[in-house]
Formats: sequence, structure tokens, C-alpha cells
Amino acid sequence: MLVVELAFTSAPERLAARPAHRAVLGRLHAEGKLFAAGPWADDRGAMLLFAVERAELEELLEADPYYRSTPGVEVRAIREWAPVVGG
Repeated sequence: MLVVELAFTSAPERLAARPAHRAVLGRLHAEGKLFAAGPWADDRGAMLLFAVERAELEELLEADPYYRSTPGVEVRAIREWAPVVGG
């Protein structure tokens, strides 16, 4: 599994792009590619947990403009996660 950590600012463009982005997340979840996603409680970022290989993750991130061209959204880290329980 891969964890994507995002950082947010209050840029209005981010908030305007969020509904379309969340629709993409819903589709990826239905396809079994996204295990879970959501913002931190303070809405200064988010965590997404993907069940895909790194190459496919790069394609998914590139296909969603929220990650690559929306002001106020920054991919801070992509880390491989090896769950011991669950997942």
C-alpha cells in the first residue's frame, strides 16, 4: 500500500476543485484502488491510502489535476506502508 500525504493552504482554487476531486476519489475507491482518504482534522492537509503499485499511483496522481495544478495543494510525501493488521 502507498500513503500519499498532502498539505493544503486556504487558496480558493483548491476549494473550487474539491468536489470533482472527491468524485475521482469515490471512483477509485469503488474500483478498489483507494483504500481510504480524508483531510486532517485541522484541514491543513490530507492522507490517502492507495492499494496500487507506485507506477500506477503516479499515473493516478497525474490524471487528477487537483494534485498537479491546483494552487493550495502540495504532495508532501509518498511512502510505502506495510500494514501488520488490516489492509
